[in-house]
Amino acid sequence: MAAKQPPPLMKKHSQTDLVSRLKTRKILGVGGEDDDGEVHRSKISQVLGNEIKFAVREPLGLRVWQFLSAALFSGIAVMALAFPDQLYDAIFDGAEITSKTPIRLYGGALLSISLIMWNALYTAEKVIIRWTLLTEACYFGVQFLVVTATVAETGLMSLGTLLLLASRLIFVAVSIYYYYQVGRKPKKV
Repeated sequence: MAAKQPPPLMKKHSQTDLVSRLKTRKILGVGGEDDDGEVHRSKISQVLGNEIKFAVREPLGLRVWQFLSAALFSGIAVMALAFPDQLYDAIFDGAEITSKTPIRLYGGALLSISLIMWNALYTAEKVIIRWTLLTEACYFGVQFLVVTATVAETGLMSLGTLLLLASRLIFVAVSIYYYYQVGRKPKKV
C-alpha cells in the first residue's frame, strides 16, 4: 500500500501583501509617530529608544582643544626625552641642571599621558572625555604648584617661567570649563 503524499506546504504571502504588512505594523505600534513625535522603524528601536538621545553634545571647540592638548603633551614629552637641557633652560633661564634623569622621566610620563589624550580624541564616550579633561586639569594644576614652589625656593624668576605659569592657569581654566560642559545634562528639545 502506497503512502499518501501530504499536500505541499503553501507559503503564506501575507508579508508581501502591502495591506497586510501595514496592518501588522499598526498592531505592533511601529511606523507611526509616538508621543514625542518620533517615527520608529522597528519595535526594537521603539523599545530601546533613539540613539541620538544618548549622543554626547560636544561643546564648541572641544575636539580642537583635545587635539591641541595631545599635540602639546607629545611635543613637550619628545623635547624632555631628547633635549632635557634645552627644556630646563627654557623654563628656568640660566639655572644649572644637575641630572638629566628626572627630566627624561618627566618626558616618559608626559608621553604616556599624551597617548591617553590621543585616544580620547577619537572617542565619543562622555566618561572617557571627562576623565581625560580632569587628568589634564590636575596635571596643569600640579605643574603650576610645583613651578611656583621651585621659583619661591630658588628665587629665579624669568620670562619663560612667568609664561609657563600663566599658560598653566589658562590651561587649567579651559580644561575645567570643557569638563563641566561635557558633564552637564543636555536640554530637552
